Amino acid sequence: MNLPEFKKKDIKELKEELAKVEKDMQKTVTDILQKKEKNVRKAGSLRKDIARIKTLLNQKLNEEKQ
Repeated sequence: MNLPEFKKKDIKELKEELAKVEKDMQKTVTDILQKKEKNVRKAGSLRKDIARIKTLLNQKLNEEKQ
């Protein structure tokens, strides 16, 4: 998913998406270590997605406080 799609979501949806991506990240890393996943760059892109979601989530939470 890309940044404009994340920006359209509200806080609840972002939290759900974050949980989903983190779970997918765990599965991907496990698969890479077990040699089931051939695309080792997938973990890096998932890490970046997690960072994007957390950044947007913090921005939206700060906007709500103000």
